[in-house]
Amino acid sequence: MMTNQWNPVGPGLLFAPADRPERFAKAAERSDMVILDLEDGCRPENREEARANIQDSELDPDKVIVRVNPTTTDEFVLDCRALATTRYRTVMLAKAESENNVDTLAKALPEVQIIALVETPLGVLNAQQIAAHDAVVAMFWGAEDLVAGLGGTSSRTADGTYRMLPKYARAHVQVAAAAYGKAALDSVYVNIPDTEGLRAEVADAAALGYAGTCCIHPSQVEIIREEFRPSEEKIDWASRLLREAQSNRGAFSFEGRMVDEPLFRQAQAIVRRAGI
Repeated sequence: MMTNQWNPVGPGLLFAPADRPERFAKAAERSDMVILDLEDGCRPENREEARANIQDSELDPDKVIVRVNPTTTDEFVLDCRALATTRYRTVMLAKAESENNVDTLAKALPEVQIIALVETPLGVLNAQQIAAHDAVVAMFWGAEDLVAGLGGTSSRTADGTYRMLPKYARAHVQVAAAAYGKAALDSVYVNIPDTEGLRAEVADAAALGYAGTCCIHPSQVEIIREEFRPSEEKIDWASRLLREAQSNRGAFSFEGRMVDEPLFRQAQAIVRRAGI
């Protein structure tokens, strides 16, 4: 397995419609990274203007992701032409379904880092080959397009949690990402007023090793940051365990628990997530 070469600047990634340039700076300011959306978040009739908005923007390239349209559309070619004139080099590919889709983007924009958005049945089936592509740095999954592709009408049950098949897709895409050393980003929580539901889902994502969660409203960013940051108690435990490990080889006992490689790596993940 390769080592992660890319991770988001922070865990809270906020979508901003590319046809609403007045929101760009504020979205970038209130999030860890902003995703300028040329696909579903942008009205089709506004896309030409939206591309010009991105070309005219002056955001920090390290904090910007641009979502482009699927490679099978005419819009994709126009998106790539526009991006080639900018400094933005982290691109989210909508409806990635195969390594060929990734190749098409990588050849159109050779210097980009690609976040593959897996949100169709075929994309889920091919998640492994997509994650294996050298140009892919992260995997992101989407529930709503996936369910629509299945002929379904709802990805969630009445209590707000995912139905079984979206749970499978979520797990499958994350495992594919981890198998090839790529970051995994969790999907959006669309019920904006349900902050407790968001908090629970983000806490689960953090516990499972996701690098971040994407969101659609600025109010969700702080909750994502809070849930991704380990508690002071966990940070203290992990720091002490890692200090103890410096003077021990192999497995050792720490506060009544046997520490072996998996527990050691979990402690490393905690301090890494805390920014230590």
